[in-house]
Amino acid sequence: MTDSIARIALAPRAAVDALARGANTDPFGLLGPHKSDEGWIVRVFHAEAQAVTLVDASGAVLAEAEKVHPDGLFAALLPKGEYPPTYRVRVKAFWGEATNDDPYRFSPLLGEIDSHLIAEGKHERLWEVLGARPRTVEGVEGVAFAVWAPNARRVSVVGPFNNWDGRMHPMRKRVECGVFELFVPGLRAGELYKYEVAGPDGSLVPLKADPMGYRGELRPRTASVVQSEGGHDWGDASWMTSRAVRQDRHAPISVYEVHLGSWMRIPEDGDRFMTYREMADKLVPYVKGMGFTHIELLPVSEHPFDGSWGYQPTGLFAPTARFGTPDDFAAFVDACHQADLGVILDWVPAHFPLDAHSLYLFDGTHLYEHADPRQGYHLDWNTAIYNMGRNEVANFLRASGLFWMERYHVDALRVDAVASMLYLDYSRPADAWVPNKFGGRENIEAVDFLRDFNTKVFGTYDGATTIAEESTAWPGVSRPTYTGGLGFGFKWNMGWMHDTLSYIGRDPVHRKYHHHELTFGLLYAFSENFILPISHDEVVHGKGSLLARMPGDRWQKFGNLRAYLGFMWGHPGKKLLFMGCEFGQEREWNFEQSLDWHLLDDPSHRGIQRLVRDLNHVYREVPALHRLDADHAGFEWIEANDSEQSVLAFLRKADDGSPPVVVVCNFTPSPRHGYRVGVPGPGYWRERVNTDAETYGGSGMGNGGGCDADEVAWQNQRYSLDLTLPPLATLVLEGPAS
Repeated sequence: MTDSIARIALAPRAAVDALARGANTDPFGLLGPHKSDEGWIVRVFHAEAQAVTLVDASGAVLAEAEKVHPDGLFAALLPKGEYPPTYRVRVKAFWGEATNDDPYRFSPLLGEIDSHLIAEGKHERLWEVLGARPRTVEGVEGVAFAVWAPNARRVSVVGPFNNWDGRMHPMRKRVECGVFELFVPGLRAGELYKYEVAGPDGSLVPLKADPMGYRGELRPRTASVVQSEGGHDWGDASWMTSRAVRQDRHAPISVYEVHLGSWMRIPEDGDRFMTYREMADKLVPYVKGMGFTHIELLPVSEHPFDGSWGYQPTGLFAPTARFGTPDDFAAFVDACHQADLGVILDWVPAHFPLDAHSLYLFDGTHLYEHADPRQGYHLDWNTAIYNMGRNEVANFLRASGLFWMERYHVDALRVDAVASMLYLDYSRPADAWVPNKFGGRENIEAVDFLRDFNTKVFGTYDGATTIAEESTAWPGVSRPTYTGGLGFGFKWNMGWMHDTLSYIGRDPVHRKYHHHELTFGLLYAFSENFILPISHDEVVHGKGSLLARMPGDRWQKFGNLRAYLGFMWGHPGKKLLFMGCEFGQEREWNFEQSLDWHLLDDPSHRGIQRLVRDLNHVYREVPALHRLDADHAGFEWIEANDSEQSVLAFLRKADDGSPPVVVVCNFTPSPRHGYRVGVPGPGYWRERVNTDAETYGGSGMGNGGGCDADEVAWQNQRYSLDLTLPPLATLVLEGPAS
């Protein structure tokens, strides 16, 4: 060892020893180029190196480094100069030889403004500064890593590129914002990586996946994957410029809810999942042909456990690898848009799983979650609850939602489990929750987060919207924030779903005693912008399929289902139907199996499918059925009180001068001949839908395609129709044009 190297290479000795054992908290203070009286001393740590040489861009030798610590620290002296020299590091090891740039010769990555905004929790495009991003820095290609871990003593990026050795690439800590960062030259998209984190006491936590990783490994593996910054060449400009009209509260919105892992599998290839691109080829034209306007996907955020259906995500910025790459997912969304289908994603900011590689105890402390289990632990789901009172956590979650809209052109986010976010005592015993600062049960921080998030969505992405799965009577969920609302675009009508499914599941002989279950929802139907949801939750956990919940023999089950679907499509509110319900799936949904597509060989099931398709087309074609879905001016009861015969009738109206529509339901297996229904005007009322039609598997009873109104005042209307009401059926009759 030369005298000059010997004098300076090991100083400070404590830092060198700490580096060798993976405990150095300031790697840039030791590694890379450092100015001295003798010149620029360059230190390189490589645990597997037998020899290290500093070379220039052409490969010419600048200096042979000397090994100054047995664990792999090398040092070399370069000539004096005002600025650090440009050099590359050639490593010779048992596996061969490699030359690369030194990560520790590069300047800090985060700009001052980015750092300030991260610290405040106000960075509007957080995904552009955190995570793993291929970049060119000072003319050198590589990957910039950045992760928020403010309480960690040390964070290293590890992967196959450094044999998962945390001593090889310790990161620079930006103490002003709690972010660790490092530019690793020579890495490319496709590299696997995780973060090795030493907590506040220096002890290692389990290797962590990147909270802001764009891509993850296919389970059960859990590493993050470097994803290129480029991506899909979008062809959906026409959709994007028109979606504000397509997603307006006056538009027809009919949603097909899908679990991608079980819609249709490939049995001839080991019953594997379909890919995103295969879904673009098969699912998209199917949904389009069925007349739906939107596809809603159960969460596609990366998640470790199939049985969670995606509702316990670990990668809030990564489309799951089960079905392909992020670019494949983008291609799927693009295919939807080019087919004039909107894409809704289920998004889960309420909680996250306790998996060791995930966010839980990320930097050795309760960083993302509340420390107090009365606030930070979900008893029902064995999950952790985000601490939304911490600005950086709220910023992380907000960035996740906006990211899906930015990068993947997603049209709407359906926010899962909103009720669990709003109430501090949600599903908790009396002694297992902490009141807010005013002594109440409302989660003030979550309310603020939701309002702020919704404001950002509507203010940033033209035509995008948000949907709340909220099961309580919290006021103003889908009302603007400036009026005191939460700011969602729509809300699932869980009360309607519960009441009407309770009714339709009863034997018809008992329905007259529960008639209010059909009518009660109209007392609050216009208090929110409602979506009527028959979702995945209604066909699992022993509830049986929608068809199986219907009473009676086989014919009556199908008749009940057809009548219920007709009632649903005639009722005020946007529509949502879970996959399989559109053709009368007989067994309960199983996330591990494909839907029973063979049932379509049966005319009864084909009839249900044909009915849903026709209901969608009529719903879209007839303004009275959708324009005033969320406005009391679009609805009027004609007959709400005929509980004895289990019949109800109501009027749907538009605001554009188009014809009104009368919906009449008979929820008994007894036909009603000569049943008079009041209507507002004369002329021929066309039977647009009869759920008992033979083409749907019914008896074919009806009114010959329509009926002329009689000038007989009835039910507070000037005219009336003398109708035949088929058994277990819904009629939709459109009035004449004015």
